[in-house]
Amino acid sequence: MMKKAVVLLSGGLDSATCLALAKQQGFATYCLSFDYGQRHRAELAAAQRVAAALGASEQRVIDFGLAQFGGSALTDTSLAVPVDGAQGGIPITYVPARNTIMLSLALAWAEVLGSRDIFVGVNAVDYSGYPDCRPEYIAAFEKMANLATRAGVEGQGVHIHAPLIDLSKADIIRQGVRLGVDYGLTVSCYQADAEGRACGVCDSCRLRAAGFAAAGITDPTRYQC
Repeated sequence: MMKKAVVLLSGGLDSATCLALAKQQGFATYCLSFDYGQRHRAELAAAQRVAAALGASEQRVIDFGLAQFGGSALTDTSLAVPVDGAQGGIPITYVPARNTIMLSLALAWAEVLGSRDIFVGVNAVDYSGYPDCRPEYIAAFEKMANLATRAGVEGQGVHIHAPLIDLSKADIIRQGVRLGVDYGLTVSCYQADAEGRACGVCDSCRLRAAGFAAAGITDPTRYQC
């Protein structure tokens, strides 16, 4: 039987590539997406498209409502999404504890599935400065996971795979194209409209466009204007 892996799938470029890499490594993939009150909800439809296109064994959407707390331009519509490029420091699009909550839920499902592998598409090179995208964070979460779970205590071990963490956006795109990822299915924009069309000016749009340009690959992103 194929080993099972839980893959965090947002519907964006990085997570789609991460799913393709998990499949390449021979895992049966179980995708977990999240409705956390994000303003760019079109990414949830994109996640469904990507999971289907890449042959995921299952995809689930979990609702945990971080919009109740706000504190991020992605979950609080009273805060504007920055459109003037990266300004340094941790940006207002950082969502407090988002990756910790997502990985914890993935860990719970992995235990039920009998999976010892979780894939997450975090990146510490071409990214927006989020503290929960760093290698130190992934290593610390894996250590915690092996202290806090039955699988870890019984010596089976849980591994958090972050295969994109040291790659540039261009290298991620090249990998995905090689693996047959259709990036036209994905949505990366922080303020995509209901049809999934990108704004073209937020940090995520800028990083995505620059990645395609650096990779020398045509950008299939649909823009609002």
